[in-house]
Amino acid sequence: MSEHQPDLTWRDGGIPVSTRFDDPYFSLDNGLAETQHVFLAGNDLPARFVPDFHIAELGFGTGLNLLTAWMAWDEAASEGQLRFTSFEAFPMAAADMELALKAFPELERYAKRLVAAYAEDPSLATLEGVNAQMVSGDARQTLKMMDFEADAWFLDGFSPAKNPELWDGDLIKQVGIHTKPGGSAATYTAAGFVRRNLAEAGFEVSRVSGFGRKRHMTRCWKVAT
Repeated sequence: MSEHQPDLTWRDGGIPVSTRFDDPYFSLDNGLAETQHVFLAGNDLPARFVPDFHIAELGFGTGLNLLTAWMAWDEAASEGQLRFTSFEAFPMAAADMELALKAFPELERYAKRLVAAYAEDPSLATLEGVNAQMVSGDARQTLKMMDFEADAWFLDGFSPAKNPELWDGDLIKQVGIHTKPGGSAATYTAAGFVRRNLAEAGFEVSRVSGFGRKRHMTRCWKVAT
């Protein structure tokens, strides 16, 4: 295994858990429903979809969030092509991704295309049907070199208590810089320091009802200047 691939254990027969961060890649209850609640509804999607809408993400993981957004885009019959840019420090092996995504039969036709393209080129340069890019490496270094402003952000790093690097002030400031005025961000965490960092990055921050057993989550909007 590459030193840059995650060390995994598997729970309940098919849920990958990072041994580095001691955290599952998606909800033990219902990962698809969690993504729909936190990242789609949290960013008012699909209602906000417009041609060539751009979603950016911290924490690509299994690709579940990409697949969920892609399916929602197709079901909304949106014009143009969805753009999705994701950052991942420890890209998963294609075989592990394929196994993890078997938990979501609703996404099967998208998952097959993702896994095949990812196995060929992890940057997703060959994936058809969605304009996706997976950027490997430490987002604290890679994001600031990118030239885009996203319409919405999925902030999906591992727990802030276990993976604080993906939630630090400098990185969240870059998230703000790379968000269009009036754009949004959502995350499953309601940790106080994360909400403060988002506010300092130029977002209006709200704490709202979380998914399942999580009482709260965070959604926010980039203040137009």
